[in-house]
Amino acid sequence: MELRTLRYFVAVAEELHFGRAAARLHMSQPPLSRAIKALETELGAALLHRTSAGVTLTEAGAVLLDEARGLLDRADRVRARVAAAAGATALTVGILGDSADPDVVRLADAYRRRYPHVEVTVRETDLTDPTCGLHAGLVDVALTRGPFDPTGLSTHELRADPVGALLRADDPLVGRASLTPSELADRRWFRFPAGTDPAWQAYWNGGEPRRGPVVRTVRECRQAVLWNGTVGMTLAGHAPGEGLAVVPLAGLPPSPLLLAWPRTDPNPLVRSFVRTAVTAYGAS
Repeated sequence: MELRTLRYFVAVAEELHFGRAAARLHMSQPPLSRAIKALETELGAALLHRTSAGVTLTEAGAVLLDEARGLLDRADRVRARVAAAAGATALTVGILGDSADPDVVRLADAYRRRYPHVEVTVRETDLTDPTCGLHAGLVDVALTRGPFDPTGLSTHELRADPVGALLRADDPLVGRASLTPSELADRRWFRFPAGTDPAWQAYWNGGEPRRGPVVRTVRECRQAVLWNGTVGMTLAGHAPGEGLAVVPLAGLPPSPLLLAWPRTDPNPLVRSFVRTAVTAYGAS
């Protein structure tokens, strides 16, 4: 068994869908299907039940998933230790500014326990660069939010969070069970500067062109609402701060929390960070 094939299998087993697994692996579906079929032939056991609705694991598949995760984790540790011996002991992690998340603490603790020899540098970026410096080569891996231009990047979704409208606490719309972007069409929204990733700009503007003040940070977003009565989108679960309120927005997809890293994966420590993050967030 090759580690690459085991990674393919884990992706299918976690996604329970060949199409989503192929997209996650940045490959087409036919070679992925062939690789899994070859793995079943090699092991002499059916690993997946395939139906029109998707995929489920067989008993043998569930056993392999558990074993494969352990093998891949150990392989990543080997890479990290070899990298350390070769002098590659630093990892730069980009985090979207003010994206405080309790799961980050779990991730930091888990990574420190597994790789105490790795020095992690955190680079916080503002909301104008959702890749946190990946495209510019400033970080090795990013903990961020989509959507954005993924050219040259690999991504993995850790979680998806519902969004809401950020309003002044005395706004007449506060208290509503939910709102739609169309109900806020005549209001001024905070916007990001020209040149910000178009997909990112469109999502956080509720899918429509908006007019309003230009902001770069979460703090500036909140201040624009507090001082000017501007509105905008935020995470529904975030505490908005004094004088502000959040009303759930209906009809919009949730905000994906993503890991992103260069598809060429130049830093041998990146894979260890990605697997640790997937495990840490999966335990939340």
